[in-house]
Amino acid sequence: MNKSTVVIFIYALGIIFGAFFFNVWGAETSFVKTMSVFIWTIIFLIALFYTDKHEKK
Repeated sequence: MNKSTVVIFIYALGIIFGAFFFNVWGAETSFVKTMSVFIWTIIFLIALFYTDKHEKK
């Protein structure tokens, strides 16, 4: 399994964890919940960029 697949798997687990345990997509969301998902996605994109960059070398 390459590093990009591992990063995608960890991201998906984080999204599922947030959906079930933190009720991120519930009816009553707050600014903190919204920003946490946004930051998690930014971290995912940065990690995906660097893993792809290092796999091409």
